[in-house]
Amino acid sequence: MVLAIAESERVRGITSPNPPVGCVILDESGKAVGFGGTQQAGGPHAEVMALKEAGVKAQGGTAVVTLEPCSHYGRTPPCTEALVEAGIKHVIHAVTDPNPRAAGGAKRLEDAGISVESGLLEHEVSNGPLRAWLHFAKTGRPHVTWKYAASLDGRIAAQDGTSQWISSETSRKEVHDMRAKLDAIIVGTGTVKKDDPALTARDADGMPLPRQPLPVVVGMSDLPDGAKLQHTALHLRTHDPDVVLAELASRGVVDVLLEGGPTVAGAFLRAGRIDRVLAYIAPALIGNGLAAVLDAGVSTITDAVRLTVEDVTMSGPDLRISAVPQI
Repeated sequence: MVLAIAESERVRGITSPNPPVGCVILDESGKAVGFGGTQQAGGPHAEVMALKEAGVKAQGGTAVVTLEPCSHYGRTPPCTEALVEAGIKHVIHAVTDPNPRAAGGAKRLEDAGISVESGLLEHEVSNGPLRAWLHFAKTGRPHVTWKYAASLDGRIAAQDGTSQWISSETSRKEVHDMRAKLDAIIVGTGTVKKDDPALTARDADGMPLPRQPLPVVVGMSDLPDGAKLQHTALHLRTHDPDVVLAELASRGVVDVLLEGGPTVAGAFLRAGRIDRVLAYIAPALIGNGLAAVLDAGVSTITDAVRLTVEDVTMSGPDLRISAVPQI
């Protein structure tokens, strides 16, 4: 399953609105003979890719897959039928499919005489490469990660507005690698006017990576002439996060990074539309400066948006904190 998760992560960012599923085929002796990840929408699913690589060695073997194999006809035939036809005798999946249209794969396999196990490394898959898609499948909304970099005293810019660079080169490279696996990045018109971002995913030499997210600008103001995003971004003239997310969902966007300034972050927080917070905290003190978020709808400490910390790790000299709102 660890190998299947790696396959899932490898294709994350190219499969939306389909889930980035990973699959490994083991032969009868338990040796890994086929690896696969779901391709772009309309392309083969992970099971089919892994079975193709395994060939006849799949006969009598085991399929280990991050998501319950689908049992319905969509753009492609059901993965359950491919597993049955290949002679697979055992299937292990991490997460049960929450989509009513695609669910029921386990029963179809069992009806065909294939033994099925579920739940192996479910937490790692649900909070890893399938996190955004599972949220999308359950809510109909894209999953929103608010990412920001701040000093140890919570400032994202100095008093004069300068902010490059608070975080380290290591953290910035990590964020660019992350961008390449996302569907969209959101900023507000204020950030465009102040920083003129390109919102691209780039390598260490500043060259664009092969996979680029959709740049999205939120706000009523026109973008400045000559701005990098003037002709490349989807400009949504609204301040309502639900309108933004509905439009993105209609475009098949599943995984979103919110990189806007404190005003946009506050709007999404007030609306309850931030699903994860990813903070890069630099070992620096700024004092007077711009806070990471403004007007989050908190007037007293009892209204504070409480978070559960999932992970704390170092990113070069910075501290990276991943946290999710408490339900």
